[in-house]
Amino acid sequence: MPKTKVLLAEDHVVVAQGLAELLKGAFDLVGIVHDGRSLLDAADRLRPDVIVTDISMPLLNGLDAIRQIRATRPEIKIVVLTMHTDTAMAVSAFRAGARGYILKVSPQEEFIDAIGHVARGLPYVSPLVTPDLMDVLIEAARPAGSEGPKLTPRQREVLQLIAEGRTMKEVASILNISPRTAESHKYEIMQALGVDTTAALVQYAVRTKVVG
Repeated sequence: MPKTKVLLAEDHVVVAQGLAELLKGAFDLVGIVHDGRSLLDAADRLRPDVIVTDISMPLLNGLDAIRQIRATRPEIKIVVLTMHTDTAMAVSAFRAGARGYILKVSPQEEFIDAIGHVARGLPYVSPLVTPDLMDVLIEAARPAGSEGPKLTPRQREVLQLIAEGRTMKEVASILNISPRTAESHKYEIMQALGVDTTAALVQYAVRTKVVG
């Protein structure tokens, strides 16, 4: 029986190397990427069975990457591996399309078991996050309520890059759009959020975990 194909997304190279050694023993590790945009490309190119991804990543955060992958490759199962211990973040991950949620401080055996569960189509949430898996899954299945201004996926991409300190020219280059379009997105984001400074945009991005 062929091994489950796993793609790893982790922005810290040393951490990624350590995780890779764990994964190679139990799975077919088909690739390692270090930012959210590379994850989108690798998911489409490598067609893994399971993606293991962090939430806080440069260029495109893990949650937005999950949303885009689920829209284009719904057959790929996704496990979030993170330092975020709060249940609300786990709910956000499941709403985005993840099927598993595990902490970086979890035992190695749990890490491997979680991927195995998700590969078989079973959800998994680390007991270090919540003692009641069903509460999280039920909450995640509910439609998101009014949680403040709604930005489009493209606006969220622009917002993250601005918050990372990219110039509008760099934003345009990364997203393959014109500088004028990038500026237009920034203006629309400011209008949606009711702010008038770049600093306020960055504060919003940090507060809502668009960036880590």
